[in-house]
Amino acid sequence: MAASLIHVSVSPGEQRTALTRDGVLEAAFIERPARPEGVGDVHVARLSARAPAMGGAFLAMAGGETGFLPDSEGAKGRHEGEWLRVAVSRAAQGGKGPRLALAPATPQEPLQGPVRLLARGPDAPLRLAGRHPDARLLTDHAATAARLRGALGPERVALTTRPAFSEELEEEFERLSGMAVPLPGGGRLTLHPTPALLAIDIDAGSQAGGRDAAAHHALNAAALAEALRQIRLRHLAGAILVDMAGMKVSARQALLPGLKPLLAADPLLRLIGLTGLGLLELQRRRVHTPLHEVLGHPPSPLTRGLAALRRGLRDAAARPGAAWALTAHPAVLAALRDWPGALDEFAARAGPLALRADPLCAAGQEHIHAA
Repeated sequence: MAASLIHVSVSPGEQRTALTRDGVLEAAFIERPARPEGVGDVHVARLSARAPAMGGAFLAMAGGETGFLPDSEGAKGRHEGEWLRVAVSRAAQGGKGPRLALAPATPQEPLQGPVRLLARGPDAPLRLAGRHPDARLLTDHAATAARLRGALGPERVALTTRPAFSEELEEEFERLSGMAVPLPGGGRLTLHPTPALLAIDIDAGSQAGGRDAAAHHALNAAALAEALRQIRLRHLAGAILVDMAGMKVSARQALLPGLKPLLAADPLLRLIGLTGLGLLELQRRRVHTPLHEVLGHPPSPLTRGLAALRRGLRDAAARPGAAWALTAHPAVLAALRDWPGALDEFAARAGPLALRADPLCAAGQEHIHAA
C-alpha cells in the first residue's frame, strides 16, 4: 500500500500543507490563518433578502460578509429577518461571497442575533488527516505540532527541526504559483483562468509533428492525466475546456475512456464530453479558493512578501542572533505591514526585521539579508 504523509510547513503569515503518496504530490493547500477561507465555519446569520430568481437567499454574516443559501440547502420557506445557523460549504471566490448550507440548531443555543461566528471549520492538515486516517503528519512548527497532537493524538504527528517541505516539494509549490506546467519531452500545459471558465491548452513542444496517430494519442493521454492532476492540486473549478495537441477532432473521442479512473479519484470533477470543436469539456464543483486567487496572478505583493519571510527564516536559522533586513518594493512592505501578525511572527522566531524600501526592486527579487 502506498505510504501517505501530510507535510505542514508554517512560516510567518502562512501555512502550506501537502499530501504526498510515495513521494508524489497528491494535494496542496496554502492558507493564511489571519484570514481563513472559512470552509466548514459555523455562523449565526440573518436572512437579509430572498432571491427567487437565483433559487435561494442572501444572508448577512459576521464581519460584514454576505453569503448565499440555496433553497436546496435550507433557504426554502424562510423569511427575511429570520436568524439561521449555517455552515460555509464553499469559500468566497471569483468575486462572489461564500456558499452556505443550513446547520442543525442546538437546544442550548437560541437562534437570535447578533450575527456571529460560532466555530471555525478544520484547516487543511485536519481535513486531510480525516480523509487519510493512515497518513502521518510532519510539521516544522512546535505550536502547530502541539495543536495537531491534541486533535489527532501524539502518535500521528512528528515535529522536525528540518523544513517540513523538501526541496522537491518547494519546487512543486513554486510551479503551482505559475500558469505553465512543463510536460516530458518539452511540451507544456498552459492554464488560462477567466471569470467565465478555465481554458487549458496542451502544447506538444518538440514532440509535435511527424508522429503517427498512436503517438499523438499517447502524448495527449499523458497530458490530460497531468491536466486533471493540476486541476485538483490548484482547486480549479467551474466550467473547464481543454484543447488537445495534434489530433483530429474525430480521433479525440478515443481519449475519453482512459479518463475514467482519473475522474474517479476526484469526486468533485465531472466529464461532460467533447464540444463541437473537439474541446474536452469538464465541470468541477467549487469548494476551496483556487490557488491563483490565494496567491494572485502574477503573485501579489503580499505573496511576494510572505515568500521573502519564509526564505529569510531559513537563512536566520543558520545564523542565530544575527540582525536582519528585508529589501523589497514599497508595495511589498506595505502589504506585510497590513497583514496581521506576519512581521511579529518573524521577529519572534528570528529577531527584529528592518524594512528597506527599494522602488526598483523587481518581483521575485525581494530578499532578507544581514543588516
